This record gives sequence, C-alpha cells and structure tokens, in this order.
Amino acid sequence: MSTKKLYAGAKLRETRTRLGLTQKAFAERLGVSLPYLNQMENNHRPVSSAVILALVQEFDFDVSELAVGDGERMVSDLREALADPIFRDAVPPVVDLRLVASNAPALARAFLALHRAYLQANERLASLDEALGQSDVRPGASPWDEVRDFFHYCDNYIDAVDKAAERFAGDRGADEAIRAAFEAHGIEMRDTEDEKVIRRFDPAKKTLWLSSRAAEPTRRFQALLQIALLTQNDLIEATLDLARFQTETARDIAKIGLANYFAGASLMPYARFLTAARTSRHDLERLARQFGASLEQVAHRLSTLQRPGNKGVPFFFVRVDQAGTITKRHSATRLQFARYGGACPLWNVHRAFETPGQFLRQLAETPDGVRYFCLAREVSTGGGAFRAPVRRFAIALGCEVTHAPEVVYSDGLDLTDAAAFEPIGISCRICERQDCHQRSVPPLESHLSVDPDRREILPYEVAG
Repeated sequence: MSTKKLYAGAKLRETRTRLGLTQKAFAERLGVSLPYLNQMENNHRPVSSAVILALVQEFDFDVSELAVGDGERMVSDLREALADPIFRDAVPPVVDLRLVASNAPALARAFLALHRAYLQANERLASLDEALGQSDVRPGASPWDEVRDFFHYCDNYIDAVDKAAERFAGDRGADEAIRAAFEAHGIEMRDTEDEKVIRRFDPAKKTLWLSSRAAEPTRRFQALLQIALLTQNDLIEATLDLARFQTETARDIAKIGLANYFAGASLMPYARFLTAARTSRHDLERLARQFGASLEQVAHRLSTLQRPGNKGVPFFFVRVDQAGTITKRHSATRLQFARYGGACPLWNVHRAFETPGQFLRQLAETPDGVRYFCLAREVSTGGGAFRAPVRRFAIALGCEVTHAPEVVYSDGLDLTDAAAFEPIGISCRICERQDCHQRSVPPLESHLSVDPDRREILPYEVAG
C-alpha cells in the first residue's frame, strides 16, 4: 500500500470558497482545529484520511479530484515552458515546481501566460509579422491556445453543458432528436454540393445546409452543433462569462467549442454512453455503430467521462497530423502532452499512418515510471470526390495500465511483463532518458559530455 502523503491545500481552499464557508466553519464541519486546517490549506500538513472521510460525508466530495488534477497538468506545463533555452541557467528543480503548482496555482498560470506572450512576440519578430504595427494586437496567449487551456483545466468536462445535452437527447436516438428540434423551430435541412462547405445556416430562410459528401456521423454532429447554437445560447454565454477570456476572438472560438461539446454529449448522452462503454469494454467500433458516431468522436467522448460521482475510465485522447503536430489533446490521466512541438516519436500514434484501418496497441512507460496502455489508429477521410482534399490524421486513446483490463483491446497482452513496456516521453527538452536513440535535442536539465574521438547514436553523452 502506498504511503505517499497527500498535499492538496489549493483544492481545500477552492472547496471552502465554493461552499462560502469561513475557515472556522469549515474546520468545524471537518472535525479539525482551525490551526490544523490553516496548515493543511497552506500545505504545511498533508490531508489526513479523517479529513478526506469528512469531506465525503459532509460535502459529498469526489476524492478522486485530490489525486489527479490541475497540479500535475501545471507541473507538466511549467516543465515544458522552462525547457525554453532562455531559462537554461535558472531551471528550478521539479520539487519546487510541485510546490508552486500546489501552493500558488494562480502564480503558475500567470507565468505560463507570460511565457506564451514571449513566444508569440518572438514568432512575430521572426516572421516580420505586419500585426506588430496594428493597434488592436494585445500580448498574451493566442486565442486558440487560450481556449485549449480553458478546456484543459476544466478536465475537458463541462458539467452544465453536458447535463443540458443529456436532457435534450432524453431516451431518443440522435436522428429523432434532430428531427424534433428542427420541426419545433421550423428549420429545413438541405444538401449542398459546395466543396468548401460542411455546414451553413441561413437564419432568415431557416435553412441548414449540410455537405452531401460528408459522412453520416459528421452530418449528424453538425446538425446537433447547429441545434446547440440555436437552443442553448443562454447557457453557452453564461459559461463563457465565467471563463473570462481575454479577447472576443477567444470567446468566439470557445463558443463553437462549447457547441461542439453539446453536440458530442447529445450524440452520446453521458449515462447511456458510459453504460454502453462499460458493457462493450470500450470497443470503439461497437460504440460508433450503436450511437451513429465516428471513431474519433467516440474516442474523444470517452476522454470526457469525468462527471463527479460517476466517472468513467480516465483516458487520454490525442489527434496528430502527418507532421506529428498535436491538433487535439486531452488527458484525464497523469500523462500530459507537449504544448509546443510534436509528440514523442517513439509513441505508436506516429506509426498509425503506416497501417491505415488498423488498431495499433502499445504498452508504454513514461520517465516517471507510470505505465500506460495505448491504442492508436489512422482516421483519414476523403472529400467525397476525385479531386477533393484528403484529411489525414491519427488518433490515440489510452489509460494507465491498472485500467487496461477494462479495455477490450488489451486482451492477450501481458500487462505484468516489465520488458513489454516501451519507453516514451513528452518532449525531448524535458525527457530525462539518457539513452534514447530518437532524441532530437539534449534534455535541458542534464549535462553533456562530448568526446571528439568517439561517436555513438547521439553526438554527445547525456551525463545526467
């Protein structure tokens, strides 16, 4: 049994603030003294098992929130930001980063925002971006990155939107729900042959145009997205108000993101989908047929099943393009993805392009010793015509190996064989492995030894 102490001061403060309780009242409800609570909230003492029990009994607290959350994501993001060569002479140890993430998460977020602003400014200077002369350019994260961070730190689960989608879907199938909504709002759905259009809505004529070349799951999803924009505007706007985005552009992008979220949650309603996922042991193809969705939609939805009190298997989900650039990412596990650059080349998601239509399985271990079961597949789609462009992507879905028996794709693998786990990392600059044959740049926190009379796979030796 693990004896690792649990420090979760920021989460305790957040919980108390959300409940509107003073430290004194909170301490009384938890059955501890005021000084003891103060010490726990400031991470001078670990959270005891008695306090965890009281949190559950008094406040129906989901204890899994204490185990994996913003802290690990923040440490990963901080390490990657500090891998920037600008910090090469002043990189704090990981233990300090953990203290910052747990004790001062607002400071950590401010640092990450500052680093993003620095990167953005450098990119503009390097490319002589004309935007430098415009008065409406503001420093900070790009709107796209700002929205990605919003979903990232929400654990990719938006409770109010998810439950609204579940109420909308009810016990009906998606097609029936779409027909009923369109009839109620007097909307006509038509096909379009325009190669550039997947979805176009004409509010004056109350006509929704969907690409006739798109696959049925795509058409179904786009119809539900339009329904979200028409029927859930107040809810979406209220959620956007809470997010407090820095720019209107970020808010506009996030609005589409929330409408996408509603569409996915309507197509695959939480309770029904979670039950089906458990019954099929997370068989993506069976779930895709049952809910009329694509493999990518199913995999993404599996990574969002983090409703407090009724969570699914904590999965990570990622989509990469042929250049290895991550275009979608989310992790409910301890595994976090590179924010800048591509993913680890040793990861099986890159090999998926070589085996279209097939699932690739991999047992992998990250430098921190955590082991994962990884599933990858190419999901490229044609444009429905000879000269139409083909969109080529690969997706990966995975979980920590302790959950692998709940996934049908793990059958036949020896999950106890340490030699079967391949070493992978996050990005080369923060990967601690000393003998990786695919390393592109040296690890930031290590010393290098260069011998002009000796050459191995790498032109240097990582001395640790």
